[in-house]
Amino acid sequence: MDDRTTKGEARGLSVRDRRYSIRYPFAADAELLDLESGAKATGVTSDISMGGAFICTSKSFPSNARVRISMTRKDQKVEALGVVRIVKPRVGMGVEFIDLESRHMEVLRRWVEQVTKAR
Repeated sequence: MDDRTTKGEARGLSVRDRRYSIRYPFAADAELLDLESGAKATGVTSDISMGGAFICTSKSFPSNARVRISMTRKDQKVEALGVVRIVKPRVGMGVEFIDLESRHMEVLRRWVEQVTKAR
């Protein structure tokens, strides 16, 4: 068994619970659609990374819900399929991106570059 996995489980964290990309403060309007129930939510991102984002919203979806997310900032848009990984009731939810088209990946990459250069 991989030693890193064992240590992670000993602390109560699985590999899926740990972020693999650094998140940076970033505000973009967000719209989410729960692909199973059809429920919709809107909010604002508080941070982003190449792997996901945290969306501040009063209406959260359940953990592991599959969602379509659309983030917009200054006439630029990123759309992705994602999975809700963490839920903070009345605060928001963390979404891991699982599928982005290359054009949306490029916009996301530019957003991340902008915030890393601004630091």
